[in-house]
Amino acid sequence: MSDTAVRNRNRDTVTRQAARHSKKPGEPDDFAVQIADQIESFIVAVREVAKGDEPDSAVPFLLLEVSQLMLAGGRLGAHEDFVPDERYEPDAGPEPDADELREQLAALLEPVDVYSEVFDPYVPRSVPVACRISDDLADVVTDLMHGLAHYQEGRVSEALWWWQFLYLSNWGPTASASLRALQSLVAHVRLDSPLGALDGLDTDEQSDTEDLAKEAGRVMAAEIAAPLGLKNGPEMV
Repeated sequence: MSDTAVRNRNRDTVTRQAARHSKKPGEPDDFAVQIADQIESFIVAVREVAKGDEPDSAVPFLLLEVSQLMLAGGRLGAHEDFVPDERYEPDAGPEPDADELREQLAALLEPVDVYSEVFDPYVPRSVPVACRISDDLADVVTDLMHGLAHYQEGRVSEALWWWQFLYLSNWGPTASASLRALQSLVAHVRLDSPLGALDGLDTDEQSDTEDLAKEAGRVMAAEIAAPLGLKNGPEMV
């Protein structure tokens, strides 16, 4: 490589570095751009899979997309707390309607949509509850779209705050649960281990709903009690 080419390459490198460090106020930094790109890519991919054009590849595609999303979630979880610029949340517009996506995924995954999950693995003697991959993914997309609406309006700190908060409180656990189910499905196929009968596993069962509500109540009670120095939270019935 000639000296002129080397100098030009070095100059290009310096120019790019300077551009990264001279962003205008309010412009997203590299971290925000990367997280937003991963989130937007996930939303687009899930919607494409839900169309059902390649049903045989739906589960491995979803496994890949959810796995990549969890990397973004892990980065958000490991980051220091984001602080929004404004004290009150600006209007992000109407909440996105995920019912069509939910129904498309449910139809696509119908034979294997329902799976068992423990609400909180750190709660002793937690009772498994029935969940649906279609519900999980539609809920995750709804959470992500909330932050994305802020991001697209230039409210970067607000978007990061929502993505981080909802990762810790909702879409993170939900996506993690669906990831485990999707990984299990792929493992059953690749290891030639047929699934057992799924009879009786249904989210419509009243007992499952009650168990989930009680489990959620116990977790919330414990979280409320701890900062107050109480040994036990209020009795949840």
